[in-house]
Amino acid sequence: MEFALEISYLVASITFILGLKMLSSPESARKGNLIAAAGMLIAIITTIAFHKDGEGHAIGNLIWIIAAMAVGTIIGWIMAVKVKMTAMPQMVSFFNGMGGACAALIALVEYNTHPVHEMGFLIVVCLSLIIGSVSFSGSIIAYGKLEGKIKDLYGNFMPIINGIIFLSVMGLMIYGLINPSMFDSGLLWIILAASLLYGVMFVMPIGGADMPVVISLLNSFTGVAAAFGGFMYDNAVMLTGGILVGSAGTILTILMCNAMNRSLANVIIGSFGGASGAKAEGGDKVVKEISLSDAAILCAYANKVSIVPGYGLAVAQAQHVCNDFTKLLEDKGVDVSYAIHPVAGRMPGHMNVLLAEADVSYDKLLELEDANEGMTSTDVTIVVGANDVVNPAAEDDPSSSIYGMPIIQVHKSKNIIIMKRSMGKGYAGIENNLFFADKTRMLFGDAKASLSALVGELRSL
Repeated sequence: MEFALEISYLVASITFILGLKMLSSPESARKGNLIAAAGMLIAIITTIAFHKDGEGHAIGNLIWIIAAMAVGTIIGWIMAVKVKMTAMPQMVSFFNGMGGACAALIALVEYNTHPVHEMGFLIVVCLSLIIGSVSFSGSIIAYGKLEGKIKDLYGNFMPIINGIIFLSVMGLMIYGLINPSMFDSGLLWIILAASLLYGVMFVMPIGGADMPVVISLLNSFTGVAAAFGGFMYDNAVMLTGGILVGSAGTILTILMCNAMNRSLANVIIGSFGGASGAKAEGGDKVVKEISLSDAAILCAYANKVSIVPGYGLAVAQAQHVCNDFTKLLEDKGVDVSYAIHPVAGRMPGHMNVLLAEADVSYDKLLELEDANEGMTSTDVTIVVGANDVVNPAAEDDPSSSIYGMPIIQVHKSKNIIIMKRSMGKGYAGIENNLFFADKTRMLFGDAKASLSALVGELRSL
């Protein structure tokens, strides 16, 4: 039985690695997700069936375990089926928070049930408790921010407060490790409360435009906390899964930081993405609109068209009609591609998932560097619901809060059509002078309705 259990853990670990690898392409992502899920199912079933404790006793309370799994499965399935694509970041943040809470609870339970409290064991318990708690409370705050229910709390004092709380948590942990008896006197619960507070204060000053970085970072926290759980349980598959999530989340966080011109240190101390914005420029600004028929003619007779999707595309659920629009242009001999910014939307890969849902060919999705290389030869660039990721202020306005952030260089293309509901600002809360450029034309309205109308105009040409 022990051999069968170890073999199942090895198989599960391999499926996790294969699944993660297959997530690199939309064409194999679904299959990879199912393979990894199958590996997890194998690990769960074999653990329940074959695991023995140090005294040779099998796992008890099977009715409670199976009932809890059934409840969790039903709730998770319902949430996953009903969630809208625009709310996917919130769900990811919520589920990630549950993982952090689970890791923190494991630490508390293991401390109270473990017969011997060695120094190594206490270190793992404390780190799992702290990291899991920060991930839980931080993810819940991120969920509230994405839902628009929690406002930013920003000020120059926030990094100082966060630093004090963080050092206090570390100090309490070190004090407990030096005096282990203090953990039995309630110190562990004080560490838990302080860690939950730090998670809240860590995310509170972070603006919505920087939320993709936060989600990725908190995801890596949960992975690390789960890995510590693997140490406590001496469970290889739990350790492997946690390491994979933690390392992948960390790498993705670094990539997101580079895409937003943020340092990882700024993310950790929670001092970025506040309410500062660019200064408004003086002078008259004229917005030039374009009619549907003129937009259709401009696109139909272009050689090269680039589409820049943003959160507005997700809100309007316009990905399918956007693909129809693309196919019509290609039938007319137009070269069409999609310029994808790493942080377009509300979470890493949001636009890729959205377009994959509409069966947009993966080879049409160009990353930022590749998209910018061909922007000067692009006849028409259509910006669908994007704002901050195409804002030239990131390159030419040192006073802007997004200055230095790599953007899709839409302003270098020959003609620009921007689809928006209104002249509202993006998530960063700053004005976009691209809207007033000489070669820019605005096409106001719901993205889905506008694209549907353009499809109709194209078919009549």
